[in-house]
Amino acid sequence: MEVNLVVEAFKFMILGMLAVFAFLYLLVLAMKVEAKVIERYFSDKKSSFAAEESEDEEEERRRVAAIIAAVIEYRKS
Repeated sequence: MEVNLVVEAFKFMILGMLAVFAFLYLLVLAMKVEAKVIERYFSDKKSSFAAEESEDEEEERRRVAAIIAAVIEYRKS
């Protein structure tokens, strides 16, 4: 009755990998359920973040327009 250590190590490796995979899979499922619960009960259709984001986008567009105008003026001279 000889115990092959390589086979035993391989078994433990597979067991450990399966345990980690199962834990990560359950974690992903829990996160999806949590996201659905939050979306259903705590959802804000029009949040202040969306308004702030649109102001940031407008500022970014103005900044890009100013840069483009400066490059065009520089190339003219």
